[in-house]
Amino acid sequence: MYTVKQLSELAGVSIRTLHYYDEIGLLKPAEVGANGYRYYDDAALLRLQQILFYREIGLELLRIKDILDSPDFDLLAALRSHRKVLAAKIGRLQKLVSTVDSTIMHLAGEVEMSKKRLFEAFSDEKQKEYEREVRLQYGPEIVNDSIKRWNSYTQTQRDIIMGEGSQIYIDMVDAIEAGRPPTSAEVQAILQRWHEHMRYFYEPTLDILRGLGHGYNSHPDFIANFQKLHVDLPAYLETAITQYVDDLETAEIERMLAEDEAHQAVE
Repeated sequence: MYTVKQLSELAGVSIRTLHYYDEIGLLKPAEVGANGYRYYDDAALLRLQQILFYREIGLELLRIKDILDSPDFDLLAALRSHRKVLAAKIGRLQKLVSTVDSTIMHLAGEVEMSKKRLFEAFSDEKQKEYEREVRLQYGPEIVNDSIKRWNSYTQTQRDIIMGEGSQIYIDMVDAIEAGRPPTSAEVQAILQRWHEHMRYFYEPTLDILRGLGHGYNSHPDFIANFQKLHVDLPAYLETAITQYVDDLETAEIERMLAEDEAHQAVE
């Protein structure tokens, strides 16, 4: 059996999130002790895994609940489906890693690179590959919106966007060298810019933001290249982004709980 704290640490989700999943019936504990503590068994652990997989591909919580509670739900078939989706996502990320590598080397002054090269992953040819893969994962609406956003920019606007992206990581390195903690207000303000910058291309979910932070400090290519900017940057980014997403998640859950309470009061 797992306590809420143990499950939170094991799965990488906040305790508040687990409480909310319980309240909406998405993930109920196997037992509730006399002291009110929740305890989760291995079945709950597997269900949470499915919840996180479905969140990764963008499904709403109530839709996930409907799927998992369906009498036709097949865990093995679901895992095979998740594997296909993740494999497609890995392929897309591998294509983008090369561009990230070149960008970081450019920022570090190791190679000269044109501004066009900074966004080579979004060239016409690569954009078509990206479109095919992401359509399968997220659906045509999100992909079409992303393409429409980028194509709507003038060359001057694109140059500004690329310059803003470069400056964000430069400012992160400056924060490290100034001794600012990754959870400080100054660094969190930089991450607000980072979050807004991504909206030039698509609307990132909290799961995507958290996944990026983890990837910066776990993927060998990201670690190697971010360390060319500063040896502590990978871990610094993950800590900073985790705090940023936790704060956003907490605010969102509190908003949902307040809405539920208001709705119950009306009833």
